Amino acid sequence: MTARVLVVDDMPANVKVLEAKLTADYFTVVTAMNGGDALKLAVTESPDIILLDVMMPGMDGFEVCRRLKSSADTAHIPVVMVTALSDMSDRVTGLEAGADDFLTKPVNDITLFARIRSLARMKRAMDEWRMREETCDRFGVMSAVGGPEDEDASGAAILIVEPDEYSGKRLSAALEAMGHTTFCVENMEQAFETLRERPFDLVISSLYLSDGDGLRLTSQLRARENTKILPVLLVIEPEEIGGLAKGFDLGVNDYLVRPVDANELKARTRTQLRQKRYRERLQDNYKRSLSMALTDDLTGLHNYRYLSAHIQTALQNAKEIHKPMSILMLDLDFFKAVNDTHGHAVGDNVLKELARRMNRNLREFDMPARVGGEEFVVIMPDCEPEIAVRVAERLRHVIADEPFDVGAAAGPLKITASIGIAWPESDAVTPNALMEAADKALYAAKGNGRNQVVTQAGIKKTRQMSLG
Repeated sequence: MTARVLVVDDMPANVKVLEAKLTADYFTVVTAMNGGDALKLAVTESPDIILLDVMMPGMDGFEVCRRLKSSADTAHIPVVMVTALSDMSDRVTGLEAGADDFLTKPVNDITLFARIRSLARMKRAMDEWRMREETCDRFGVMSAVGGPEDEDASGAAILIVEPDEYSGKRLSAALEAMGHTTFCVENMEQAFETLRERPFDLVISSLYLSDGDGLRLTSQLRARENTKILPVLLVIEPEEIGGLAKGFDLGVNDYLVRPVDANELKARTRTQLRQKRYRERLQDNYKRSLSMALTDDLTGLHNYRYLSAHIQTALQNAKEIHKPMSILMLDLDFFKAVNDTHGHAVGDNVLKELARRMNRNLREFDMPARVGGEEFVVIMPDCEPEIAVRVAERLRHVIADEPFDVGAAAGPLKITASIGIAWPESDAVTPNALMEAADKALYAAKGNGRNQVVTQAGIKKTRQMSLG
């Protein structure tokens, strides 16, 4: 996954080296040599993440970070401070200023890039919820909710997974002194048993456990629906920092280095709790406000009314942040025959099962909608056409390869779907033109025999071949 990175450093040599490394790893890089320029570019360039030096003349990195996090336009952008400062007090100052991480040079490149990708993924998911909030504002059904910095981070339930009893008690005492409730276990088995019994706001886990490790624990948390977005703090030894790249790729949110400093523990814990509660508040408000007005009663997906507004928001956002987007238009093949042969109740069950399969096989920030009858549209932000084709083929297979057991007297039904894909080829493309392009691609898929995926580029190729 690529990301747009704003590099801020007053030393040209440092900027050039980091820019070259990031570009070689397929990141898009924007640079600034001072704090004032950084604040302007954070607004105009919409970076996914900011790498910020601390020691700069005029406005230092701490002040830049404070200003970024106090502005509604930039508070959502992750900030990583990369500096030669190594004192614990500097690290805590950076985290308290709002930085998502504070890395001391020399930084392992693999670890740094994994951290960038990890924070960019989290920002992307949050951006989608913020964009949905903006769409809701168009209908007057939901008011703005502020940002993560406005969230109350007190009174959390925290699960500590630590095989060393003494270390676990120290962590628990520090967290409870901050007003949190803690529960300590020694291994993965106990952790999952505890998570089944009650909800938690945060997991703090040692890297090494008697029946596995913190990385395996994280990967299993991410694979379970009820813990998929539960934040995880990993506790490591100083010499293990170089191995964090794997942890970030698996979904670790943040980390602590032993011996754990109480102030750093407080700062990193507060950041994760605020982000979690902000995301939950966005989701809860969104679901409550739209459950009746803007969702399809049968499938629970968004309806055409919502899609019409959201596609405008998504297309405008893609233009502003210079990111790709794609849309899929999906239509079930011969669906009228299902209703005529098996009855409308069975047909309704097919549509509900289709919605479930779509939700399971799309990214968290993709937005599916039922636009009428057996026709569906999926808006896919930050999605290249090649990725959209892979997702569409996956959807086509999960529909065609597993018969729909939906109560038909004849038994499970064989269902297939045709899918059209379109994307904006220029900033001048309108929502209506984008939908029309997807509709033409869908029509071509049906005309070519159904149960297939066709893109807007595929239509052009077919026309060229027929003219030849």
